[in-house]
This record gives sequence, structure tokens and C-alpha cells, in this order.
Amino acid sequence: MHLTLEPEGSLKHGRLDAKVNFTMVVEFILLGFSDLPNLQGFLFGIFLVIYLSILIGNGLIIIITKTDPSLQTPMYYFLGNFSFLEICYASVTVPRMLTDLWTHNGNISLWACAVQLCFFLILGVTECFLLAVMAYDRYVAICKPLYYFLIMRHHVCIGFVVGSWILGIPVVIGLTYQIFSMPFCDSVKLNHVFCDIYPVLQVACGDTSMNELSVYADVVFFGMIPFIWILNSYMRIITTIMKMPSATGRSKAFSTCSSHLTVVSLFFVTAILTHLRTKTSHSAVTERVLSLLYTTMTPLVNPIIYSLRNKDVIVALRKLLPT
Repeated sequence: MHLTLEPEGSLKHGRLDAKVNFTMVVEFILLGFSDLPNLQGFLFGIFLVIYLSILIGNGLIIIITKTDPSLQTPMYYFLGNFSFLEICYASVTVPRMLTDLWTHNGNISLWACAVQLCFFLILGVTECFLLAVMAYDRYVAICKPLYYFLIMRHHVCIGFVVGSWILGIPVVIGLTYQIFSMPFCDSVKLNHVFCDIYPVLQVACGDTSMNELSVYADVVFFGMIPFIWILNSYMRIITTIMKMPSATGRSKAFSTCSSHLTVVSLFFVTAILTHLRTKTSHSAVTERVLSLLYTTMTPLVNPIIYSLRNKDVIVALRKLLPT
């Protein structure tokens, strides 16, 4: 919905003033899956199952990392926090998407859209840093095992987690304010399933190059730097593992890292591909698919990957769940 003020032309000093349009956008329309009207019910069922699976799977990981005595180590402390983050991350977008599919109404107020985008970006930045922290934890555990519990003391772990949550907040709030301070054109339809940066910029009037530059800078700092840190950590880890004399030791070391590396690859590749493209080069379908991959698939597969590849987690789940 938008309000348009159109003052009529008036004769002043022998000339007719041009008609001027002032558009104040008060809400957007999320098109979502409106191009698939016959599949709305099916998609609602699919995403409802995915969301419930995210809540249950990650919820179980949180419970066992808090209650099982054998999982009271820094690695599982980070894993429990990561699972909580995944629940929050999915909850920013999926419930709203389910509501739109059920009601066939994609209207969202400007304020609600800004809040959703802000929380979405804050949680995305948190995930980048937390994944980097988890990579550092594995690096210390494998490359400096004798100093592991000296370096990864509990207050240090708490500091890493708190820092991951709050580091990006000021920048993200500033970026969100910058985007929503722009004037918007008559078209208020966002060709997306939730409020993301580029769908909003596509309906903004005027030059958005400075906004895109800000996005690229934030992606480099909050996305690429943690990603490079993770790659560097795993290069050192692999080098150390290859020097291990025991085949059993190498296998165990690889198994503890493979779960984290799988989640990192899925999240970072799709997220970076989504945000390191220009506004004009964005395909709505491609962006929708990529966004759904890192907002729903990563939280969905996280507990599956860690439970299937980690014997300690499997044992803890067996203790918790009745057989």
C-alpha cells in the first residue's frame, strides 16, 4: 500500500508547474510463491514439516549438550549455541512464509519488513562468526591438543559466543536504516519469500549504488573474512592430520571435522553467492532458491549431520530418547 499526493498544476508567473508525485510506501507485498497457485497447500505442508524438524532436531541437540555429562566440552558448548542460533535463524523467515502460504496474503508493513531484514542479517552475521569460532576450536583441539583446555577455558568460550552475537549488530542496524531511508517507487511488490536486501533495493527509486557498495563491504568483512579464517584453520588441521602416524587417529580427527566442514560449505557458498551479485544481475528464482537453501536447509541438516557423524552425540541421544 502507498499513499500518493498529486497536486494539480498551477499557473505561476506565466508558466504551468509540472504535476509532482510524492509516494509514501507504508507496506510491501511479498510475492513468495504466488506464481505457483496450485502448489500453495503442498508447499505449506513441506515447509511446515521442515520447520518442525528444525525445532525438534536442533532442540534435541541443545538438550543433550546441556544435560549429558560426556558432552560438557567447548566443542559441544559451541554446538549447542549453534543449534539455538539455527532455530532463531529459521524462525525469522519460515513462520511468516507459512502464514503467507496459508492466508494467500503477502502484505507486510514497512516497519515489519525492516525488522525482519535486520534480525535476518544479525543472525546471518552471528552464524558466520560462530562457524569461524567452531573452526578455531577444532584447530586448537587437533593442532595444539596439550594446550586445548588451557586455551579454550569456559570464560573464553563464553566471550567467543557473546562476541559472535553482538559484533555485527551496530553495522547491521545502520545498513537497515540506510536501505529503508530511501524513497520507494510505485511498485511495492517484492519478488521474494521474505524481506531480503536485493528485493527491497529493486523497488527503491534513484541510485542504489552506494547501498550496494555498503552490502559488498559488509559481505567481505562479515562473510569473506570468517570464511578465509575457516579455510586457514582447516588447512592447518589437514596438514597436522596428515602427519599423524596412526591411521585410527587420522580417521577420528577427520570425523570430528567433517560435520562442521559440511555445514560451513552449505551455508557460506549459498550465502556468498546470494549477496555478492549486483542488483540488476539477480534472478528472482535463483535468489529464492539460494535463500531457502541457507535459511532452511542448513538449520535442517545441522542436527542430522552432527548426529550421524558423531558417536558421542548418538550415544547421548540414545540415553535421552526411549528405545
